[in-house]
Order: sequence, then C-alpha cells, then structure tokens
Amino acid sequence: MPLGLDTLVVVLAASYSEIFWIFPLLATAVSLGGAALAYWMGRAAGYERLPRLVPARHLERVKRHLGAAGAGALGTAAVMPPPFPLTAFVLLCGALDIDRRRFFAVFGLMRLIRFSTGALLARHYGAALLQMIDADGLRTAATVLTTVTAMALGVILWRRTRPQLA
Repeated sequence: MPLGLDTLVVVLAASYSEIFWIFPLLATAVSLGGAALAYWMGRAAGYERLPRLVPARHLERVKRHLGAAGAGALGTAAVMPPPFPLTAFVLLCGALDIDRRRFFAVFGLMRLIRFSTGALLARHYGAALLQMIDADGLRTAATVLTTVTAMALGVILWRRTRPQLA
C-alpha cells in the first residue's frame, strides 16, 4: 500500500509521542525486509528476465538514473514518495548485482531519515493531527476511498483472470 508505513508511523508517533522514536526504527526494519526480498528476487531473476516482473519503460529509465548518479540515485529513490517505482528500482539493483552492503546501508539510512522526519512532525503537530483524523468527514472519505479502491482492484483482477476471447 503506497505510503502505508508512512501513515502508520505518523499516526503512532502522534498517538504515543513519548515513544515516538521507536516507530521510525520499526518502519525502517520492515522496509529493509521488503527491500531485501525484492533485491534477492531481482538478483535471482537477472537483468534478462526482469522485464517479466517490471515494465521495460521503467527498467530503462531506472537503469539510466542508477548509472548516472549511483548511490545518490539510490538515496533519492529511498525517500521518493509514490508513484516513484521503488520496487522496480530495488529489483533492478538486485539484477545488476549492486554491492549489497552499500545498497542496504544507503537504503536503510535514507528510509530512516524519511520515517524519522514524519515521526518528528507528527510528534510536534500530533494533537491537531489526531483531531483532524477523528473528524467524521475524514472517516467517511477514507471509507469511500477504501471501498472504491477495493472495487477497482476487483474489476482489474477479474479482467486479468477471465479467459480472453479470440
């Protein structure tokens, strides 16, 4: 879920401001776990088979950025919000056999910075944030958005799994 961890960190840090510092650490660990899985999948697949997992247009663009900026591209990718194709980026890093120590060090540090920034802001603006979250209009909007998203996902899955007529 895009921004799912960010949202969780912000809400938890706002709700439990006395231990806000633990949430970015936990989110970073979870994020690193997901990145490790994607990295190893990319490494196992190899660059030749990567177009089966990631659209070719994403692969070429990400490969150009990675080649031009190196660790800077990796650090930037780790803090970019959606719709940046982070999964494609991590898969490509694995497929290109980027040094895993460097990859995880840079990726982990930048994710920690991203989550820590959200937690610090949530700690500072927590009361106002929680009041806004408790508003009935926001709850209704979130419910409607979740329902519409689930319905759209159902339609997409149905269209992809039904037999194609020739």
